[in-house]
Amino acid sequence: MADDSYKGYRGEALSTLKNFDALVWSDVEIKTANGKYIGIILPRSETADPNHIVLKLRSGYNVGIAARKIEDIQINGRNEAHYKIPEKAFPYDPKKPNVKLLGTGGTIASRLDYRTGAVIPAFTPGELYGSVPELADICNLDTEKLYGVFSENMGPEQWIGTAQAIGREIEKGIQGIVIGHGTDTMHHTAAILSFMVQNSPVPIVMVGSQRSSDRPSSDAALNLQHSVKTAAESDIAEIMVCMFGPTSDIYGLLHRGTRVRKMHSSYRSTFRTIGDIPIAMVSTEKIIPIRQDYKRRRSDKNVVINTAFEEQVSIVYYYPNMKPDIIDSLIDNNYKGIVIAGTGLGHVNKPLYPSLKRAKEKGIAVYMTVQTLWGYVQMYVYDTGRDMMELGVIPGANMLPEVGYMKLGWALGQTNDLEKVREIMMTPIAGEITERETSNGYLIFQGGIPEVEEFISKYRK
Repeated sequence: MADDSYKGYRGEALSTLKNFDALVWSDVEIKTANGKYIGIILPRSETADPNHIVLKLRSGYNVGIAARKIEDIQINGRNEAHYKIPEKAFPYDPKKPNVKLLGTGGTIASRLDYRTGAVIPAFTPGELYGSVPELADICNLDTEKLYGVFSENMGPEQWIGTAQAIGREIEKGIQGIVIGHGTDTMHHTAAILSFMVQNSPVPIVMVGSQRSSDRPSSDAALNLQHSVKTAAESDIAEIMVCMFGPTSDIYGLLHRGTRVRKMHSSYRSTFRTIGDIPIAMVSTEKIIPIRQDYKRRRSDKNVVINTAFEEQVSIVYYYPNMKPDIIDSLIDNNYKGIVIAGTGLGHVNKPLYPSLKRAKEKGIAVYMTVQTLWGYVQMYVYDTGRDMMELGVIPGANMLPEVGYMKLGWALGQTNDLEKVREIMMTPIAGEITERETSNGYLIFQGGIPEVEEFISKYRK
């Protein structure tokens, strides 16, 4: 029979806790063959393994300790935690701008239920004020939960619904919009919203967090402050992603929605602008534009919401020895468009040529991007590229592969006329195609080289 004093524990871990009379939420010092650990015994997720005891250390980080290695547990007290997020009425100030936070499921401010492993979101204005009281110094904040999905489950239904919600808020006269979103596919959503929502008179800022709010290194609160400040005060009326700039908490960056990509699985500074430079830097004190070619905030309510989207579009990452059945399967399943992330300047192998020709004959729109991410498709340089263009493959300039996928789905949602689709695809809408790649739009420093180490040592925190 399960004992609530040992929430989630079972097997060897449960036996060890009972042996030392150590209950969940006990403040303990655990002695192991590898050393001592001081902290609070946390509940386990009910689906977790039965061999480890989880301790929240004084530093705020969690550590799993193998039960078989524990030699002694000294108990110094017990203080059971409560999961309820502190809530205070969000103060209203008529002198401050009004900002709307739309939630799609990202846990930008949250607490973790260690018993179930579930994240408890802080989302109402009162909860957010209780968690990040600094928000009240910036604006009057209202919230609306649109969806509650992990970002990998975002799709046309959520993209369309989010775009429509943005339109409604602008029509009401909101002065800035923040969209809470999981980081894994935030750049995909930023891209499609850049096409579905055009000519916005106010800032639209997407934000997430790489690390949960229970961790000392969480970026959630600061990202939220930066994004809300941008929505409330910035004159940049575009779809943007707002996340950490460096790994430290000095400032955030505002990235254009069609030129941004998640580039690291866990760094707080995971998002970067590709082939260009970010729009601005943002801190809790100020917003500093680092380019001037952005669309400015306006006082009207005019916005174009166009949510047409063709779902039968795919993105294919080319690899050596790819077989033609990959393309054939898309043709046979009635796909209307294919975006290829090709090698080098935009290449695939010759065995794919008959399938590409078949795609052309079936009226399927096929566009080429580069898997290098930086740089342009250049299909005139080698015979391979010229051959593919004769087979109907259209160079996608320097659109990022994911952006090309989103734009092709949106373009095919407007028309089945492939010439009109091509016109839409190759006409820049939101910076997805640039005339040239700036000299500082591609900077990758190789660590270990003396001059690079000397340079980055000035900024490493």
